[in-house]
Amino acid sequence: MKILIATTNLHKLREYKAMLKNNPEIDILSLRDFPDYVQPIEDGKTFEENSIIKAKDAAKKLQIVTIADDTGLIVPALDNQPGVHSARYAGENATDKDNRKKLIKNLKSLPDYKRAAYFVCSITLCTPHIEGLTPISKTFEGLCEGTLLTEEKGGQGFGYDPLFVKHDYGKTFAELSDDTKNRISHRRKAMDKLQPALESIILEYRALHH
Repeated sequence: MKILIATTNLHKLREYKAMLKNNPEIDILSLRDFPDYVQPIEDGKTFEENSIIKAKDAAKKLQIVTIADDTGLIVPALDNQPGVHSARYAGENATDKDNRKKLIKNLKSLPDYKRAAYFVCSITLCTPHIEGLTPISKTFEGLCEGTLLTEEKGGQGFGYDPLFVKHDYGKTFAELSDDTKNRISHRRKAMDKLQPALESIILEYRALHH
């Protein structure tokens, strides 16, 4: 059974593959496998709205079971920035490094105790209209709480990982092994909630093809 992870981000794709490795029936594709597909504009006001926009569009146009997420970092003391603009915090074509530099600059005006932050991952699972498959569009959310540093540490991860220290771990996400991060992250928490819905689709798919 083919499942699309609606992203072109190789770091994100690697995390999904690690989390789905216990589902041997799944053949994972990404948007890199569909170079002609034009992604929709993410104009939602929340992570949930954006993940739904991405999942529904890809499932419908590509006729494939789709998992899409919208993920970001929230710093309450910075008016909940970067929020839904996390990927383009420093501008429309900003790199991860650009975004981190802007965040560090803004964090430096805050005392340590106001550098609390949390990641949000909103994941939507959406099925195309295929006869015999129950139409599903469900969204699940995972949170991961911690604090932020004003200097980068670690060479793993991506996005804001080199600045984010999860409570009780004492290391940034970029210093943790992939296995550890994938066990405790916001994306993992959302995926754990999504798994039963995915398993029901796999069962239906199996029944259709046997």
